[in-house]
Amino acid sequence: MSCVYDGSDVEAYVDCKSSEALASSSNDLDQFFLMVCAVLVFLMQAGFAMLCAGSVRQKNVKNIMLKNLLDACGGAIGFYTLGFGFAYGEGGTFIGGSGGSGIFLKDVEDIDSYAGFFFQFAFAATAATIVAGTVAERCKMEAYLCYSLFLTAFVYPVVVRTVWSGSGLFGTNVIDFAGSGIVHMTGGATALVAAIVLGPRKGRFTDEDGNVLPEPVDFPPSSVSLQVLGTFILWVGWYGFNPGSTLAASDGGSTLAAYCAVTTTLSAASGCVSAMFLKCVLTKMKTGEVVYDLTYAMNGCLGGLVGITAAPHSTPLPLAILVGVISGFVYTGASALLVKLRIDDAVDAIPVHFFCGLWGVIAAGLFDNEVGLFTTGGGKQLGHQIIFILFVIAWVGILMTPFFLVLNAIGWFRVDSLEEDVGLDISHHGGAAYNLDKPDKADVEELNTRRATAHGKVAKPEAEA
Repeated sequence: MSCVYDGSDVEAYVDCKSSEALASSSNDLDQFFLMVCAVLVFLMQAGFAMLCAGSVRQKNVKNIMLKNLLDACGGAIGFYTLGFGFAYGEGGTFIGGSGGSGIFLKDVEDIDSYAGFFFQFAFAATAATIVAGTVAERCKMEAYLCYSLFLTAFVYPVVVRTVWSGSGLFGTNVIDFAGSGIVHMTGGATALVAAIVLGPRKGRFTDEDGNVLPEPVDFPPSSVSLQVLGTFILWVGWYGFNPGSTLAASDGGSTLAAYCAVTTTLSAASGCVSAMFLKCVLTKMKTGEVVYDLTYAMNGCLGGLVGITAAPHSTPLPLAILVGVISGFVYTGASALLVKLRIDDAVDAIPVHFFCGLWGVIAAGLFDNEVGLFTTGGGKQLGHQIIFILFVIAWVGILMTPFFLVLNAIGWFRVDSLEEDVGLDISHHGGAAYNLDKPDKADVEELNTRRATAHGKVAKPEAEA
């Protein structure tokens, strides 16, 4: 209601206008805060791209970069057309969009706001991008576009609705503040199904005749520098992911956002250290050598970030460190488990996002400062968290398994064997990402001769003297 001056009570009118201006300023501040955090979350796409580009072999860099770019594009289209409406529109517990609410952003101002849509789109694109690294180096573009759209338009929005829209999952009250389960488990579970149906890269677990190798082959990354750069970009992006999930900076929101930033930092740091040193100890026990593995340090850091994402707002600071430490252990164990099961994950996205996301949802039920099992003694919330985990696994498995099986059956999923050998950059994108051509041998020999002559190491012919 706007303020109306009737000519009698000047003081009341001034107070009304002041309150009106304060409310407008608070709303503007919240919208700006949400936009900045959304940009940080969207920046994570660059982090995923750098991490994936550094992790794959040189012959597949263009391909994985394009897929990361198309994740953002597919996520925008899928979430705009159907996803936002299914997640937040009018409707029942599991799906919205009744009467077209939220579809193509219909009634968006009544549901949330344009800033809210942009923030949620960035989350949806993140869920889709998780799959890209897992299926790298052997997945067709057709399949990638299909599942990216399907995931952001339908699969992910239904998971969102069960928790973040306030609908409630089977009468439970799930704690997943920023998406350990909603975003990371959903993307990670999709990646797990895709990896199983797609199969491992050639030469990873078997030789050319199909015989199982005594030890799996580890393909060297194309650029460790890009891997580290990607990890740091993702870490920075997480400060939009977790603090931004407060959705406001006014009325104490900025204080809560700052607290989320601290728990996020502590969990990431402890996850990095725990994974690196656990791997170091295991390697020492196996080979007798002390090796500080950079890959485990990076992925342990990301695992710590995923693990704290369910409850960065309500986990006590010392317990945030514990969440990170256990996340590092979970990542290390899950990575070894996938290798043992001969499931090929090119960038270890499944251990980081699915398994650490699962741990994060459980950790919220254990350590939440109001309803956690170890902080209040009540186990009811932990039960709610487990129900949610089972729902995500079942929902993704039931939908994505037949989806990928159909893509595989019609020949849309895996590239041809020869194309995989040559590399997807040449077979799909017209050439390699890097100039790998060596200089002409005769030119090199001539250059060496000139240098030797210039330094007096080779006598000049008499005719030239």
